[in-house]
Amino acid sequence: MSTDDAVAAVPRRQRGTDRDTTPQPALHAIPSPARIARARLAVTITAVVWALYLLTVVVTLSRGGAVTDAGQLLATLIFLVSVTLLTLSAGLYLLARAGALPRFAAHRRARRVDLDARFAGEEVTLTALLPSRSEDPDLVRMSLWSVALQEFPRLRVVLLLDDDPAPTRSADREMLRRSRALTEELMAELAPIRERTAAAAAALAAATTSADAMEIVMREHAAAARWLRAKADAAATRTHVEKFFADQVLRALASDLEATASALMDAAENDAEPLPHARAAQVMDRLVRIFRVDATTFERKRYASLSHTPNKAMNLNSYLGLIGGRYRETAVAGGLTLERYDGPADDGVLEIPPTDYVLTLDADSMLLPEYCLRLVDNLEQPENARVAVAQTPYSAYRGAPTRLERLAGATTDLQHIVHQGMTAFGATFWVGANAVLRWRALEDIRRETNEDGSIIVRFISDRTVIEDTESSIDIAAHGWTLLNYPERLSYSATPPDFGALVIQRRRWANGGLLILPALRELWLRRRRAGHPPRLAEILLRTNYLGSITWVTLGLLAVLTLYPMDGQLVTLLLLLIAAPYFIEMASDLRAIGYRRRDIVGVYGLNLLLLPVNLAGTAASLAQLFTGRKARFVRTPKVATRTVAPALLVLAPIVLIIGAAVVAVRAGMSQAWGTTAFAAFTAAAALWALCALVGVRAALSDLWFGWLEWIWVEARPASSPAPAHAARWVSVLDDGPLTTSGAVR
Repeated sequence: MSTDDAVAAVPRRQRGTDRDTTPQPALHAIPSPARIARARLAVTITAVVWALYLLTVVVTLSRGGAVTDAGQLLATLIFLVSVTLLTLSAGLYLLARAGALPRFAAHRRARRVDLDARFAGEEVTLTALLPSRSEDPDLVRMSLWSVALQEFPRLRVVLLLDDDPAPTRSADREMLRRSRALTEELMAELAPIRERTAAAAAALAAATTSADAMEIVMREHAAAARWLRAKADAAATRTHVEKFFADQVLRALASDLEATASALMDAAENDAEPLPHARAAQVMDRLVRIFRVDATTFERKRYASLSHTPNKAMNLNSYLGLIGGRYRETAVAGGLTLERYDGPADDGVLEIPPTDYVLTLDADSMLLPEYCLRLVDNLEQPENARVAVAQTPYSAYRGAPTRLERLAGATTDLQHIVHQGMTAFGATFWVGANAVLRWRALEDIRRETNEDGSIIVRFISDRTVIEDTESSIDIAAHGWTLLNYPERLSYSATPPDFGALVIQRRRWANGGLLILPALRELWLRRRRAGHPPRLAEILLRTNYLGSITWVTLGLLAVLTLYPMDGQLVTLLLLLIAAPYFIEMASDLRAIGYRRRDIVGVYGLNLLLLPVNLAGTAASLAQLFTGRKARFVRTPKVATRTVAPALLVLAPIVLIIGAAVVAVRAGMSQAWGTTAFAAFTAAAALWALCALVGVRAALSDLWFGWLEWIWVEARPASSPAPAHAARWVSVLDDGPLTTSGAVR
């Protein structure tokens, strides 16, 4: 078995994890004025303590302390620059949360009656795109259902399958067969309830009295709730993700509909005045919108005329480029192509209708009911006419069975707060797991290129592997903005083991440096136009793109370059980080974790230092070579993913190095250095043992050793005979040489 495959059984639930799968409420708790004030004060304290620390260092150096030669001077300067960069990153976390908390306090949900009135009789269209490549069909099914049950006037759901259309392995063929059947199964299962609600709406329109209309609405809401509860009871609940789907998607929607039915029943029993017929029709329309969906599947790799570049961005772009057109399949030597067709629609024509909005959703993500309705309602507000992207940065599923998934999920939930704060300062980035995009904005960033004789359309940039981040700059460059809606309405899976987390975080760390020049050009353009960005936006955006690099390098420098005499590791230095850790611990407590999890988060970040360094190196390699990094999807398998041996060995080296520094500093009575190095070594050791696991780490090192020493013999190759070339290729490309090059 190769190291790319899963090699271990599903882990049992580890000690220290949470069994409760109930997420935090969709609405954030309203922070108190004292908490908001403390958040602002934390930013000020961090800046003041940092300035005092630098002042004490300058005084120390001016008196001839700490530095005795040029090498030590260089080490001291690097140390101070590293401390400054780490302080900047910590301060910007505090600044972002200081912007998020007032938004949570000010946010008020739109009332149901206002939503019903806004979308009554409206034909707003939304196309939901769910890209999937080699995903577990059971996982994709839950994501599909979470989208299909969104309440929206006109909703079209498209599963963008990106698997090999003709796989050779039987397991792959079976997975593809099951994936292709998902949308048909969904439409077939929805058909009875969809037809029932449509018939009830027609009966309501024909009702002669308000009492009859209210009776129909009450009865149909109760029936729809029973249908949803029956589906939830039949759903699998083996994993915490499956439990989330059953409880937070199906049962939550059922409870919502039951509440409406119960309210109407109470009104009838108390002889209250019946609903006006128009209001009853609005409430009934809600059921119609929930179950009226068109779901289909599209596979770009079936067509030679579409890009086959293996990344999510081009999977989305291939379909986005077809929206609003009619096409015929045409057989050519290379397979099938899609050609524009302007004739009437018939059974042999692929028609992709235009849309007002596009929803993108990862195959391991789920949306809570009303996600689309509330975000589009927000986009439809006059003040948001130039907002291109609305999203609720995803949260982590609760009840993870492994400690690593739980703590990695905690970092995701902390980032949810950060992203909300970035919106407060106009520094929002698109987070690609889920978002609603305005079609007019997508048209503004549309680009076409001719590649190998085919016109390739791009809306979403694929120059880097963080396509959402790069596209945020393109959107802003065309005068559009982005916003984070201040609720928890979307959830996405967190890697359950270190190997899968390495793949995800290495991809996230790759690309930020490449986007910084485009960000600088955006700022220059805005300054020339008389709309310069605010300092807070500049700092937050720059930190978002570059902090992985400078925090990684800065922390490594602090761990390895501080002077052994301890004169630079003072109490003030340790106090710089105090507001950051105190407020982050407070945030963890506020979002359902424990304050002491801050130590685990620190240990996890230490494990990820070499992973971030690898991502940074990949960015630099692309910068100098021009070769795009290969997109690697995060594995979503039930068994463990092997981590690269070097990325397991690096934390071991870090632990040993920090322990050695702690011992040497203790012998020199540099107690600040001793405390910091010992804490770092202990946190990293705990993380390696508790999050990765000793057995898993040894296994990964063993597989890495085998890969290093094992060299497969390459079969001798012989030139293909002349008659092996297809006649079409000879006519189109010319005869081939024996080396395979076109003459």
